[in-house]
Amino acid sequence: MLIQWYPGHMHKASKEIKQTLHQIDVVIEVLDARLPFSSQNPMLTKLRGDKPCIKILSKSDLADPERTQQWQTYLEQEQGVKTLAVTVDQPERIKQLADLCHKMLPGKAPSGRLIHALIMGIPNVGKSTLINILAGRMIAKTGNEPAITKMQQRIAIENGIVLLDTPGVLWANVENKNSGFRLATTGAIKDTAIDHEQIAYFAAEFLLQHYPEQVKARYQLEELPASEQVLIEAIGKSRGCLKAGGHVDADRVSKILLAELRAGMIGRLTLETPAMMEEELVELAIIRAEKAAKKEARKPTK
Repeated sequence: MLIQWYPGHMHKASKEIKQTLHQIDVVIEVLDARLPFSSQNPMLTKLRGDKPCIKILSKSDLADPERTQQWQTYLEQEQGVKTLAVTVDQPERIKQLADLCHKMLPGKAPSGRLIHALIMGIPNVGKSTLINILAGRMIAKTGNEPAITKMQQRIAIENGIVLLDTPGVLWANVENKNSGFRLATTGAIKDTAIDHEQIAYFAAEFLLQHYPEQVKARYQLEELPASEQVLIEAIGKSRGCLKAGGHVDADRVSKILLAELRAGMIGRLTLETPAMMEEELVELAIIRAEKAAKKEARKPTK
């Protein structure tokens, strides 16, 4: 229902990644620090196999710093990768990526051979901005919406590293519905492909549970609303988002809530934790097993 947005250039990019992976020394995956699990593409994880991997947690200035540290520890200990949390206003920190690549491939520098790094990530995760900082010039197109990069390009940066840039690849189907809602909440999916009200209600419920004080402060509420619906109503009334008869314009309020969340105006937020993901993965495994059982039951008996 929610995630069926899979433009043709993304399918093409997936095929090109498979074809070029044998040339790659290290994989750099750019994640959104607000959803480090949901912004990981399971297809990309499978494709890279055992190649060295660095996971960049971008937009960390919008994320909850305590949860960012939790995620870095989890990713490094559980997945065996290196991590680096960055923001676009920390160019020197971003440039540490080149040194990190060399540390992970100590045999390359003495030989004088170039390091070929595949850089990839889902749409609107900040990959193009990061590339431009590494290159020291405007190379990759940037924009605050998904699906800006349309084709592969090779980019030489300092210290003998060549980046292979690919379009943001979003997978065709997200099995974990909560991950789908989170991706839509942060803008990884084009707004034309989502139901704003449905996504805003999901976001409002999460905010009430995990960041109640920031919600109260942002929307100048004396008491915390009892439900996401009451919160949407309260925001609508305070912002004058009313239709004929004094009814709240839910679509308009939903767009305001999502825009302010994405811009960090509600505060620094992270929409998932390692513990939440472990729990959801168990639930997903049960759902998969049930689907497999039903499919097996439908097979004709011989």
